[in-house]
Amino acid sequence: MRSILIIDDEIHTCTLLRKILMKEGFDVDITMSGSTALKMVKEKHYQVVFCDYRLKDKEKDGATLSHEIHLLSPQTAIIIMTGYPDVRIAIQFIKNGAYDYVTKPLHAEQVILLANKAFLYIANVHGNDTTPYSAPSVTSVNAQGKLSETGHVYGISSASKELNQQISLIAPTNYSVIICGETGTGKESVARLIHSRSKRSDKPFVALDCGSLSNELAASELFGHEKGSFTGAINTKIGAFQEANGGTLFLDEVANLSYSIQVALLRVLQERMVRPVGSNIETPVDIRLIVASNENLSHAIIQGKFREDLFYRLNEFTLTVPPLRKRLEDLPLFIETFVKETENDLQRKSGPLSPELLEYFNTYSWPGNIRELKNLIRRACLLTPADSTIDLQILPQDMTDAHKPVHKKVIVLKQADNDLKSIAQQAEHEKIMKVLREVKFNKTKAARLMNIDRKTLYNKLQLLEIKV
Repeated sequence: MRSILIIDDEIHTCTLLRKILMKEGFDVDITMSGSTALKMVKEKHYQVVFCDYRLKDKEKDGATLSHEIHLLSPQTAIIIMTGYPDVRIAIQFIKNGAYDYVTKPLHAEQVILLANKAFLYIANVHGNDTTPYSAPSVTSVNAQGKLSETGHVYGISSASKELNQQISLIAPTNYSVIICGETGTGKESVARLIHSRSKRSDKPFVALDCGSLSNELAASELFGHEKGSFTGAINTKIGAFQEANGGTLFLDEVANLSYSIQVALLRVLQERMVRPVGSNIETPVDIRLIVASNENLSHAIIQGKFREDLFYRLNEFTLTVPPLRKRLEDLPLFIETFVKETENDLQRKSGPLSPELLEYFNTYSWPGNIRELKNLIRRACLLTPADSTIDLQILPQDMTDAHKPVHKKVIVLKQADNDLKSIAQQAEHEKIMKVLREVKFNKTKAARLMNIDRKTLYNKLQLLEIKV
């Protein structure tokens, strides 16, 4: 039987939660005393505990109690209930061993979903005898039992666990979120997961890539336009803000928006009103904004590319998605998930990955991160006959070249050691190689760091016979 303990000093909260959860087949006990709760935990194993944060117990408040329960029963998933949501306090609870938190007033569907997710978490992490539960937003479960929810794969690495804890903290709030991370790390997947766990989950999720939008097009895509407002505007268009009304708007590569669009965006966020291009009518909008960037926005502010006031308006909470090279423990989970997805697409069984290929994956730097891995798995499964072993030979040449030693030009000082030209060439060669290694041989980033354009860098690579 799946056992739950409810700890709250309001009797109607206890009885309501007990009624809701017992209808779902849970074994539920309640108490309004922290001291009594500790005695109950010592006498009976509770797999999940709902504990009120503002517990009016002279001896045990909610913060102390949840920590002590965690020490007594580390495998128990503790869910904090609070009517005063504060992300900083919630983070401290997570650090002290809590599994998740929920804000009051409580809704039946929310409580049931949270309880089932807690039992699933226990089954995955601790191997308890619980019945797995698939939430409506779950699309697949891989061999290790880690969920792929809205395209998001739960990892087992410490970096992944920390990310998932922070997602659990921020998702139920209405805070604006900045998601940072390298290209291909899955920033949109994280945004969708935040939306799916929020109170807006039944409303639209609208994603817009700002990376390639011109100034005029960005205004139209974000705010909409009236027919005839500019050349090519042959019809009235609803913008992303209005499409996402009531739900979540995700702006990817937000740093690429022009300065004038940033000004307009800041005004919309402050006024919560949208005026389409060519219109004099303002329309109220209610959205939660999540933005993402693979560029450091603080550096963009210093460079004059991003408005400081907009940054502070957006920066209510920041998440950093770790690169794949820092979460290699998760490789088997990602591989298993992507292989199963590809098998479904191809309608045929794929063979196993060879030990040599898996070893190569664990030593590769993955500059394209999860997106690169996913595309590689799809390519490998397509090109390898059904049920045949997927081997190293399937790797594209650019990937194998990345593992080959870089051919360096050895500059021989044919004349005296004080030949300034030769010494300068050698120093330049060493500097370029150092920067290239730092940026994983990304030439665009290397050129930017050395304050030269790409053409100049290519000329120097050719002159110094550096092949990368």
